[in-house]
Amino acid sequence: MLRTDSWDNGPRRARARRRFPARRLHLVDIENLAGDSLPSLGQVRKAQGLYAGCLAFGDMDQVEVGSSHLTLLNAALGWPYAHYRVRSGPDGADLALLEVLRHENVARRFTHVAIGSGDHLFAEAAADLADQGVWVTVVSRRRCLSPQLALAARQVIYLDTASRAA
Repeated sequence: MLRTDSWDNGPRRARARRRFPARRLHLVDIENLAGDSLPSLGQVRKAQGLYAGCLAFGDMDQVEVGSSHLTLLNAALGWPYAHYRVRSGPDGADLALLEVLRHENVARRFTHVAIGSGDHLFAEAAADLADQGVWVTVVSRRRCLSPQLALAARQVIYLDTASRAA
């Protein structure tokens, strides 16, 4: 089995029935991580840098960035080499990313899911993934993290703590 980066023991616990190598799915609500409903290119780049400082990207990782149509250009320029999920309206980015979790067989394809958001809408999906043996990490700003999502995750990383350390 291929290993692309050095996680702790949790994500390596792939079930025997998995046919895929250990890999991580990053689901990023860029507006939530940047702390702005219309983040500038600079805010997107800063959020991407902080996130990458917390969780290194492996060669086989997949990154899905959710945003509204108004933020798409800055998201794409500031966070290149990702798949972009666009949906506008209340909780649009969250709902676009939740579609990935609901319809793309994530638990069978990935050993680790990192959710870059603090929104409570991800709590149930995160708990479901954890129940299926997927290591779930939440990356969020401390003031934006829902208690339900924090409880569903195996690991929580705070971006604002990382920014003070930088």
